[in-house]
Amino acid sequence: MAVDPALSGLTLPATEPYEITRTKIREFRQAIGDTTGADTKAPPTFPIVVAFSALQQLMAHPLAGMSLHRVVHGDQRFVQSRPLTAGDVVTAQLTIDAVRQAGGADILKTRSEIVTAGGEHVCTAHATLVHQAEQPAG
Repeated sequence: MAVDPALSGLTLPATEPYEITRTKIREFRQAIGDTTGADTKAPPTFPIVVAFSALQQLMAHPLAGMSLHRVVHGDQRFVQSRPLTAGDVVTAQLTIDAVRQAGGADILKTRSEIVTAGGEHVCTAHATLVHQAEQPAG
């Protein structure tokens, strides 16, 4: 089943609040092999942790018809207003900027706005997702 092009322009509800802790920053640094940074300031790619919750909402949307195991990241970039730091409580709200089909795959351009509980913009996470539809058996 193809992703419905009507999803283009859809903004999903904000995710549940996510608290950035020193432990989460430390675990992320360990996962990416960064042994030089402090546990109080998150690496520039840490917002993917928050944005992934918004991506999961997209996958669960009835018009999306997507399965995580069929998704490949075509592109990911972050535009930050400031780094995430321990103590921040943030949410992400995903908007689907474009949907198109090419080569038997659905290509979605998304944007997740990450803001603090007080409404301060921290980061915009842009992603291009390539979703390959399940092929019929035969």
